Amino acid sequence: MTRLLLHACCAPCSLEPVRMLEEEGFEPTICWTNPNIQPKDEHDRRLEELRRWTAANGIPLIEAREDYDAWERGVAPIGARDRERRCRACYGLRLAEAVRVACDEGFDHIATTLAVSPYQLFETCNDVLMRLATAQGLTPVIRDFRPWYPEATRRSRELGMYRQNYCGCRFSAAEAALDRIRLRDERKAAKLHA
Repeated sequence: MTRLLLHACCAPCSLEPVRMLEEEGFEPTICWTNPNIQPKDEHDRRLEELRRWTAANGIPLIEAREDYDAWERGVAPIGARDRERRCRACYGLRLAEAVRVACDEGFDHIATTLAVSPYQLFETCNDVLMRLATAQGLTPVIRDFRPWYPEATRRSRELGMYRQNYCGCRFSAAEAALDRIRLRDERKAAKLHA
């Protein structure tokens, strides 16, 4: 088995990447570093669920540094104006810390669970991971886990995992709330016209 550091945003998004990477011959160690997740109760709830799941399944978990001030200085000012730029900065902060951990802990391969959610900016995330990993001599393991998102959703519900309804930052929470309102209004309009 080849050791691989897998940056994880939450337990539900880790299910299918861990399964698939193990099937490929990788031995994943989860790395948690997500200073973007707000509020603190949400951050702690996601981390606790990840701790529970990794412990129950014998998956090593490294809780890396989380620089909240750097997120507020480098990501928050971008705000809702430019999602691609905001997410790129956020991916960069989180994945740079994961790359640091991979180097410090002797890993040669690195990946992220951010590639499972259809709500993430897949190309942007992988571009950031590729750039940061190769600059440090690591092999980025880029996989499109998005087709398995429905399976991850189903499995996480079966396991009774806590599931969130936004990426993590306060801007994504507001965007997700607006999307839910828009979808609700569209459903109502469709019923009126039916």
